[in-house]
Amino acid sequence: MGAWIDFRPLRHAHFRRLWWGGELSTLGSQLTAVAVLFQMWQITADTAAVGALGIAQAVPRVIGGLAGGSLADAADRRAVALLATSGQLLTALLLAAQAWTGLESMWALLALAALSAGCSGLGAPARRVFTPRLLPADQVPAGVALDHVGFQVAMLVGPALAGGLIGAAGTTACYLLVAASFGAALHAIARLPSIRPDGRGTRPGLAAIRQGWRFVLGSRVLRGVFLNDVLATVLAFPIALFPAINAERFGGNPETLGLLMSALALGGLLGGLASGAVTSARRPGLVMVLAAGTWGVALVGFGLAQSPWVLLGCLTAAGAADTTSVICRGSIVLLATPDSHRGRVNAVDPVVGASGPDLGNFRAGLAADATSATAAAVSGALLCAVGVAVQGVRNRPLREFTAR
Repeated sequence: MGAWIDFRPLRHAHFRRLWWGGELSTLGSQLTAVAVLFQMWQITADTAAVGALGIAQAVPRVIGGLAGGSLADAADRRAVALLATSGQLLTALLLAAQAWTGLESMWALLALAALSAGCSGLGAPARRVFTPRLLPADQVPAGVALDHVGFQVAMLVGPALAGGLIGAAGTTACYLLVAASFGAALHAIARLPSIRPDGRGTRPGLAAIRQGWRFVLGSRVLRGVFLNDVLATVLAFPIALFPAINAERFGGNPETLGLLMSALALGGLLGGLASGAVTSARRPGLVMVLAAGTWGVALVGFGLAQSPWVLLGCLTAAGAADTTSVICRGSIVLLATPDSHRGRVNAVDPVVGASGPDLGNFRAGLAADATSATAAAVSGALLCAVGVAVQGVRNRPLREFTAR
């Protein structure tokens, strides 16, 4: 395989439908996030109320993800994805209705945002575990890479599209576009084959969720995968430090702050587009460890850089390394897990992925208050690089895990 992204999975009609449906769902979620944020500020002009949206969306997304993982190992995964996407479509129409009627209720908006996030979490595990059943094993990493590239594109395009549409036609029009995206995603999922878990499946509920966590903790490969992500995010996640570093070094210039945010996303997109060598690697565990170490080293450079171009280059390199790590992690999770447990194990991923960056930003803020933004950035990134190296050396099964 070459260095560029491997498009072979898109030759498979069912995976192509899954991919388009997933990207439309992601775009709809991005549009929803911006529209809800804008509308909450318009209604309340209160930063606390705007901040409450984070909790209102995070908690049901995690609960929905855990429930969706349990359901995906017990029932037809296509039916679970259809149920979740139908819920997102209905919620988008309700959001459009409250905007059109001028309801202007903070609590109604919080409830609908929570419902949309919960439906998104519910469907995520089922959508993820389709990939290894629709593709040959050697194309699963490439399928994960394509999913991640689509996600990065939606992250870049979605907020700008939402902002432009709200400015031109209002929030009602934005919510109607969200509904249209979920309707198209629903059609794509409906054309997928019915896929039930291998074996007898499991009874959904708390016991099944606990079994999924026990399976992760009992596997050195999976345990290492998620520990690697925790080390990278909790110790080194840099976004909370952007305003302080921008103020210290570049006079608080808002244009520079925007570039800091964009550099990570640009690096992530470039890393996905150049993922061919990564998805064809025989040992994705080793590649993931090296990528996470590179993330830490690049963020040390970010913490020390005085030139804006060096700083942006370090962030771009960090974003590319993060994408490489995420692609490897997703591939390993799918390939190292038996089909009977894939739904529940893939439900662990969003829990770790959602909480790690939040904890990382909290750590960075506390460290910066106690020392300085530079010290917080450099110390956290160094700890990340060392921690990843130590666990990579000690976890031989992860290091030697093969994708074949």
